[in-house]
Amino acid sequence: MKFKLKYIIIFAVIASFGSIIYGFAIKEENTRVANKFIGAGTAGLFLVAMPLFLLKASKGKQMKDYMLTKENIKKMQSNEEKKTENQ
Repeated sequence: MKFKLKYIIIFAVIASFGSIIYGFAIKEENTRVANKFIGAGTAGLFLVAMPLFLLKASKGKQMKDYMLTKENIKKMQSNEEKKTENQ
């Protein structure tokens, strides 16, 4: 049974938010354990869920298209000239 990356990301986000909410719920009773749950949930969001989402969202895209190189600067400048002529 093959899981899609989308479902893994959703599970990681829900588990992280659940951990954060549970940590805030038990904060009055046991502060040390609550802080561990809150920290684990936050780390799960930013160290697991976000990189997985970025990996999924960037599939099939070339990194050189988003870098500021001389070629891309020339393309942007030529696009500006075309826009000003049309106005």
